[in-house]
Amino acid sequence: MDPNIEETLRKQINALWAEGRTDVLLRAIGVPLLEELRIEAARGQLSPLLITKDYRIILSKTNREVELQPVHKAVYLLFLNHPEGIEFKRLSEHRDELRDIYMAITRYMDKEKVEESINHLVNPLDNAINEKCSRIKYAFLRLMDEYSASYYIISNHVLRHRNNSSRMWYERLKNISLPRELVVYE
Repeated sequence: MDPNIEETLRKQINALWAEGRTDVLLRAIGVPLLEELRIEAARGQLSPLLITKDYRIILSKTNREVELQPVHKAVYLLFLNHPEGIEFKRLSEHRDELRDIYMAITRYMDKEKVEESINHLVNPLDNAINEKCSRIKYAFLRLMDEYSASYYIISNHVLRHRNNSSRMWYERLKNISLPRELVVYE
């Protein structure tokens, strides 16, 4: 690759921009690449996420708390513990871990109520997990733009698999794409 390509590209972009030809730039870059560049720009602005001893979730750069109910915090912390992602239909495999997190957050809550909440969350026929993820997303969107928030929220990650035959299947994982080096536990 030409070592001067960055400088050449910068000059051409600046010349087009100076002429007001952003239409040419957009056609040259393309919308998918533009979207990827916007997300990459947001990545450089990411704030470390501090999880305090009392389970508060704080964006360190702005010292703002992500305000969530205990059940939402439990779901969020479960997904933080699994950067590889979890399929909602397999959430029941993480029942004990989710219950333990929830119990730690809500020390004084009735165990039966906790169990009832967990049952709703891990039931693949119940919409509770989707509702909790929507609330989590909303809490982050109140504090930042959507591109930055996309790193902090529980979102889709699809893995395509192919076995030795021509069959193909997909894992529809949900995960938090925030680099884990930005997650700090007190």
